[in-house]
Amino acid sequence: MTYSKISLLFCLLFPVSVLAQTVVPDTLKKAARPDSAAIADSTARLKKEEAAKAAPVAASDPTGFHYKITADGTITAGNVDRALIQVGGSFDWAVSKIFRFASSPTFAYGRQNQQLNEREFLADFRASYLHERRFYYLGFGATEVSNLRKIRNRLTGGAGVGYKLLSRKNAYLSVTNVLLYEYTDFISNTAEVQDVNVLRNSTRVFGEYQWDDGRYSVNHTLFLQPALNQPNLRWNGNVSFQMRLTALISVRTMVQNSYESVVAVGRKNNDFRWTMGLVLEVK
Repeated sequence: MTYSKISLLFCLLFPVSVLAQTVVPDTLKKAARPDSAAIADSTARLKKEEAAKAAPVAASDPTGFHYKITADGTITAGNVDRALIQVGGSFDWAVSKIFRFASSPTFAYGRQNQQLNEREFLADFRASYLHERRFYYLGFGATEVSNLRKIRNRLTGGAGVGYKLLSRKNAYLSVTNVLLYEYTDFISNTAEVQDVNVLRNSTRVFGEYQWDDGRYSVNHTLFLQPALNQPNLRWNGNVSFQMRLTALISVRTMVQNSYESVVAVGRKNNDFRWTMGLVLEVK
């Protein structure tokens, strides 16, 4: 929620009270009798206050647009010249209590000793149906480019279901399971490794936990994606710890690991990354 929205909500909901000074009448004088206009005005004001107290409080609107932007990386110079920059975002648009759209694009760029290592780009689009319920439906599509894994283009798309195991203010845990199609075009094809056309079952476990009124939070995501029509396994996961500095800015550290059983020639199956950086978040 932006500062403008917070200010507007504060002005609308904060009760304005006026503390009237109590005047003790002079015992040597006869107390003045209030006129009928003052009585009527006081009665009307009391009725209005009672009606406002009795009015039901409107339920919070679950719809709206929310986003989070992250940026982290490292730069070293000397015997090893190394630069790595990562930028990511989370965009969420709840159109209604029925439909929700979301996207989490990421970009990483890294060089070492004048050689390009990372140039990773991932863009996805997700849609969920009945997202306010414990059991819901979802569909998604994604495109990925990776210099690190020599992937010229990877396209995925699928649909499935999700279930909220835990949904509280300070703790959220969900599991999704989808059937997806994947096409991967490697930069260098050989007889050993060809482009991939595969059906996968994708299971995701996502959790988010907060304490100290949201100042500290831990997030984790795990994907397990075995192929259904050939020997091919992918899995990746990450765990992050975040500490809020201000209402908008936080510091974060994240551990990430990715594994693919089928990779381009000369590439390793496993990649591990540990980063620290800043987070700009609006809820």
